[in-house]
Amino acid sequence: MDVMERIREVIAAHPVVLFMKGTPRFPMCGFSQRAAQALAECGAAFHAVNVLEDPEIRANLPRHANWPTFPQLYIHGELIGGCDITLELHHSGALREMLADAHQPT
Repeated sequence: MDVMERIREVIAAHPVVLFMKGTPRFPMCGFSQRAAQALAECGAAFHAVNVLEDPEIRANLPRHANWPTFPQLYIHGELIGGCDITLELHHSGALREMLADAHQPT
């Protein structure tokens, strides 16, 4: 399976995915830490992908999403954005609503 297909499968398999540097418990950059923390503060269950452990995903995800930086947050297969957008949504209360909708049965 090629890397682009693996990326699509991960995004499709989980309602909320955070591609980040490190893990939620051990983030390896401040931006990833803040994005994961915002999700945790919303009480969100999310799947985290450590791009540092998979160089192919790290190299190709920016091309898939047309988004050059990490972290990258996806909800229901849609790219929401990086750290700044995630934090803006969190501070406005919109992130909590988006995450609640993401875990509703379809």
